[in-house]
Formats: sequence, C-alpha cells, structure tokens
Amino acid sequence: MSEVARKPLILGDKTYADITDDICKPIETFPGRGWFGLLISANALFLIYILAVAAVIATGMGLLGVNHPVAWGTMIITFVFWIGIGHAGTLISAILYLFRQKWRTSVARSAEAMTVFAVMTAGIFPLIHTGRPWLDFWLLPYPNQRGPLWVNFRSPLLWDVFAVSTYATVSMVFWYVGMVPDFATIRDRAKTKLRRVIYGALSLGWRGSARHWSHYEMVYLLLAGLSTPLVLSVHTIVSFDFAVSQLPGWHTTIFPPYFVAGAIFSGFGMVVTLLTLVRIGFPTFKDYITIDHMEVMNKIIMATGLMVGYAYGSEFFIAWYSGNPYERYVFFESRATGPYAWSYWTMIFCNVVAPQLFWFRRFRRSIPVMFVVSIFVNIGMWFERFVITVTSLHRDFLPSNWGMYAWSMYDTLVLVGSFGMFLTLFLLYLRVVPAISIAEVKPMLHVGKGGHGGHEPGGQNGGH
Repeated sequence: MSEVARKPLILGDKTYADITDDICKPIETFPGRGWFGLLISANALFLIYILAVAAVIATGMGLLGVNHPVAWGTMIITFVFWIGIGHAGTLISAILYLFRQKWRTSVARSAEAMTVFAVMTAGIFPLIHTGRPWLDFWLLPYPNQRGPLWVNFRSPLLWDVFAVSTYATVSMVFWYVGMVPDFATIRDRAKTKLRRVIYGALSLGWRGSARHWSHYEMVYLLLAGLSTPLVLSVHTIVSFDFAVSQLPGWHTTIFPPYFVAGAIFSGFGMVVTLLTLVRIGFPTFKDYITIDHMEVMNKIIMATGLMVGYAYGSEFFIAWYSGNPYERYVFFESRATGPYAWSYWTMIFCNVVAPQLFWFRRFRRSIPVMFVVSIFVNIGMWFERFVITVTSLHRDFLPSNWGMYAWSMYDTLVLVGSFGMFLTLFLLYLRVVPAISIAEVKPMLHVGKGGHGGHEPGGQNGGH
C-alpha cells in the first residue's frame, strides 16, 4: 500500500539507458563557461587561502587575532565548523542506508563527497593552530627516541587526531566503494584509451557479476555499520575540546548531544546549498534530485534546528538554576548582553528563527527560500562556534584579564579561503565522478509507480 501511494523518486519517465546517459553526461561532455567561471573563482579563493596560511606559518600566529585572554580563535572555530559540515554525508549515506530510506539514493553521493572534502578542509586548521605545524607529527603516538616523552592521551586535542583521521579514512573508503560500479560504467562507455585506463583502474576489475554484487553489498553494508557510530562519536569528541575544561560556558554535559545535533543541522544546510546549485548547473539532475528530496532534507533541518534551539535555552536554564555566578555571568551578561551580543543574536536568528519557515510546505518546497535559509544556517553555525569559543574566553575571572579578540585581515582570508579549497574540490568532483549513484538510482526507477518493476536491456550494466 505504501509503495502505491509513494510519489516517484525519479521523474520524467526515464529508461535505464536514460539514467546512465543523464548521469554520465557531465563527465563525458566539455564543461561550459559557467562551470569554468565558478572554478576560477574558487581557485582564486583557494590561492588566497594558501598564501594566508603560508604567511601565518612563516610569521607566526600573531598575524591572527589570538591574544591574551582569547588564545583560541579562527582556527578552532572554523575547524569545528567544517567537521560539522561533514556530518550530513555520513548520516545520509550510512544511517539512512541501514534504515532502507530509498529517497537517499539521489543525494547520497554528493553528500559523501561533501563529507570527504569538508574533513580534508577541517584537518588543516588544528595543525596550523599548534603554531609550529612542522612539529605536528608529535601529536601521533609512535616509537621514538625522545625518552619518556610521549603524547598526552588526556588531551582532547589528541583525541581529535584519532577521531578526525578515523572519520576521514572510513568516509573516503565508504565513498570510493560506492563508486566502483559507476566507474565500471564510465570505463565501458569510454571513447579514449586514457579514460578507459584511468576508470578501469578505479573500477578494480568490476564486471557486474553476481559474485561481484554479493561482495559489494556485503562490504557496503559493513562500512555503513562502521560509519554509523562516527556520526555520534566524532563531534562528541570535538565537543570534549571544550566540555572537559573547567571554564564557565564550556564545562557542561550538554555539549556532546548539542554538538552532534548542530553538526547534522549545519551539514544538511550545506547539502541543500550545494544540491540547489547542482540542480541549477545540471538541469537534467532535476529529475533525480527532486523537490521531494529537498523537502525531506528541509524537514531534517527544521527538526535539528529545534534541537539546537532547545540546547540554547537549556544552557541558560542550567546557568540560572545552578546558582554558579560565573556561569550566570557568561550566559546572561557576557553572551546575551555583552560586547559580543551581536554575534549571539545573529546565531539565534540564523539557527532558530530562520528555519521556522519550513513549517510551511510552500517554503519547504521553494528553491529560493531553501537556498537562503541554508545559507543562514551555515552562517549561524559558524557564529555558534564563534560564540562558544570567544565569549567564554574574552572575560576571565579577573577583570584585569579581560580583552577582545583582535580579528585581523588574516582571520578573514583564512576563513573565506577555506571555502575556496572546499568548492574547488567539489567542482572538480562534479566533472570526474558521477554525482548521482547510477547503481543505486536504477532500482528506484519504478518506486512510486505502483511498485512493479520491469527490466530493460542493459539495466544492470549501465544501459549500453
């Protein structure tokens, strides 16, 4: 009954061959001027990023706004932001796969790519934050000649090394394994020897036999099971960077679930932003990434936004109820009414107020509205990390230690430039990898059309 009532996941009365042709088209055709314009813009930002980071490494952290007492600044704020962006990909790919949510098939590939690129972008920031990145190998526990000197396993910054590296490794393997059948399809359609060799190597000898499919599905299920705990564990560990300290505003047990909800919130915001642009840049993808797909993700944004708003309110209640004067000061005076109140209320508007538009169906299904709200969500989540980091540090226990974060030009260049790195990688991905999983979308062709399926020639091997 549910199958009959469900709307089709693929529009346009496609055949199996149409699906293959549509998804492979961006890879097999020469990019247009619009794509090149975006790539050049992203490369310009990426170049600015490289130069800014090089200047900071060569000169020192003093180029950034870090000072006394605000010793943590843009590097940690943006690190947590980008790690959060990567959470939606793992959730869409792994958790929704385990729960057999069929709507995920059209958006999972791009969400996984976003995860990988966001984690790659994030991983650079803690390394620079140490101030001496050429000594960052000291963060890794390995046999060495330094006598009893070993890494401090009690430091959350060391936990980050393990969490982020594990997250990046599993995410990349999961992403790559899912692409193997599609690489074989591109290999078989290749018209040049170079393309055939490259995609032949990437496809690992895939022939689409029953044995290959059996092994593939087993490995994919296993990786989905391994990836699922990462959604909870990685941002929980990142929250420990703050929560295990004794600083008012940081020392709170709500941080782990609060950070995880916020990460999923910001991750889905970025997925909606990117897929909105993908729909514009590749019009044929509108039949696969439908308004129904976007609406479901907007519902998740609304739900996680409410969770984040609840966490904001809980922090104020706990600060008031605890009777701790320092906690009360941080929340009621330093954040809500202090010199950084503008950033706090920006965060509240972007993360709590703006997503409430999605209570209305016509807004959930409006591309301009969802694009604007998703941008607000990402702005708000960056400000959330800014508020947590800076407002808890800028007013110490002693008024003589008070000071403001000295935001500099290099903070801006590093922040904006990091988007250049991320967008450069994502734009290249759209031209060398099928942005939608051919192997996963084809079984969805008749879902919502009465649940009956038909087989056409070439249906399993790519429609050629």
